Amino acid sequence: MAVQTISGSDVFGPVHLSESSDLGKTWSEPGPIFGLGRKELPDGVQEGVCDTVPQHHPQTDSVIFMGWNVYYRDEKLTRGNEERWPVYVVRRADGSWTGPRKLDWDNPAANRIKGSNCSQRITLPDGDVLVPLTYGSYGREDRLVGTVLCSFDGEKLEVKKSGNALELAVRRGLLEPSITFFQGKYYMTIRAEDERGYVSVSDDGLNWGEKKAWAWDDGGTLTMSTTQQHWLQHNDWLHLVYTRKAEENANVMRWRAPIYASRFDEERMVLLRETEQVVVPMKGDGVNEPDQVARMGNFNVTNVTPDLSLVTVAETLPAQGWIGDTIQANIRWSTPNRLVV
Repeated sequence: MAVQTISGSDVFGPVHLSESSDLGKTWSEPGPIFGLGRKELPDGVQEGVCDTVPQHHPQTDSVIFMGWNVYYRDEKLTRGNEERWPVYVVRRADGSWTGPRKLDWDNPAANRIKGSNCSQRITLPDGDVLVPLTYGSYGREDRLVGTVLCSFDGEKLEVKKSGNALELAVRRGLLEPSITFFQGKYYMTIRAEDERGYVSVSDDGLNWGEKKAWAWDDGGTLTMSTTQQHWLQHNDWLHLVYTRKAEENANVMRWRAPIYASRFDEERMVLLRETEQVVVPMKGDGVNEPDQVARMGNFNVTNVTPDLSLVTVAETLPAQGWIGDTIQANIRWSTPNRLVV
């Protein structure tokens, strides 16, 4: 598990690693990952790394930790025109580490910003890796999303092919895509800034169909606010994990608590409303005391065994100095429409 401190809005400390050898029952004390800390740049700017997701690469028995770079001045996120890109390190099978590397991608539409931040990737049977990216160019505020196919030799990722772009010209556009493979198709879920989240489908993981706003099977649309979603898969069942607007969290910033899960109907590309359940409960009163509610916007989903998955999330309470716990929800499977949390 990759963790890091937070001391302000998007102000993150060095990336740390915590490990478990008992299926998540206990975790080691977090320790820094070499190459994913802060480094000094000219004019008082520091460059760091954030939004790091570790995923196992079975063909090389290594773990790829991928985030993207970020810049700070006086412990505040800079708002300049610094270029940003994916940054990754690899823990080899023998426990040693590579240094940090930049994922190079020669795409004019991504000449200012590109990142695989908080995103679920896919490792293919031949060892290649499908990496979802958010990207943008100078002179354009909204960002695009798509995927690239990368080779991986246990040390280095190299882009082999690029897919098409999905876009939405509303504020920052489309952000933080996550992908999964299910029943012969690839699916992408996407954060957006128009009070919606989106889903798209692909036959090959590169060429994506028209995005569709997340909706219920009865036709109602989910109201979301610039917050990520992720996939939770088990055999013949696929669920979406997400946050959304509800009566109990009406005044919470971006409705970032609680965290829900619902079963995905791949034929209709909708969520089954009757299957929705809370995965991580909200702490506090989201209507009358929203500033005292612990927000949970950034999270990860990990399949551990055929019967166990983990949802890990860090709380933040800005009104109390950005304190918060790191929470783990253990998901065991009951029926296609019911998870045991």
